[in-house]
Amino acid sequence: MNKRDFLKTGFVSALGLISLPSLAKGKNSLFSKQKEFILPELPYPYDALEPYIDKETVRIHHDKHHAGYTAKLNAALKNYTGPPPANVKEILSNASQYNDAIVNNGGGFLNHKLYWKFMSPDGGGTLNGPVAEAIQRDFGSFDNFREEFSTSAIKLFGSGWAWLIIQDGKLKITTTANQDNPFMDTLPEDQRGFPLLNIDVWEHAYYLKYQNRRAEYVDAFWNVVNWEFVNKRYDKVTKS
Repeated sequence: MNKRDFLKTGFVSALGLISLPSLAKGKNSLFSKQKEFILPELPYPYDALEPYIDKETVRIHHDKHHAGYTAKLNAALKNYTGPPPANVKEILSNASQYNDAIVNNGGGFLNHKLYWKFMSPDGGGTLNGPVAEAIQRDFGSFDNFREEFSTSAIKLFGSGWAWLIIQDGKLKITTTANQDNPFMDTLPEDQRGFPLLNIDVWEHAYYLKYQNRRAEYVDAFWNVVNWEFVNKRYDKVTKS
């Protein structure tokens, strides 16, 4: 080996000693850098859902509660040394592989992200499209569906969510406690599915306007349901 080859080989070896340990530090390596989740912006102004959902409730709910789940999710993931999840759906679909802090705050992040989109200033009204046909097929009528969904939301003990999901091609109504989500692999099989609609029945979602009158909040919710978005999600899961 001549002097030039010796120097070249020595330089490459030295570079390996410097760079390889830096790539093997687990959560700090280039291959496992965890992205930060960002609080989604509201799709409408704070007062856009009035008189059904008041401005101050929307502001506090989004800027304090939803923001809090987002910040705590990012904090919990900083100590996670496994492969970085691509999105929160991936976390919840594999909830059994993550700790409670990641799962609970991941649920709070995604549940609220969907909740804001499931409402619209132009919502309510007559339901049309493929979801209307599926509701007629699986519940007999829209009125039957609305009554069952509302009853589930009103009677849910404590804090949680009511959901319309699709499971094996059929629509179902289910509820989850706290920030659980139907994607979670830790839920019983009959509670899992793809979410098409949700309503938040934690007290912070309605207490400023409705106090303890959850039933009034649930009834008002139907005036702002974004059926266009519900139909898009139905098409997404049935046509994929």
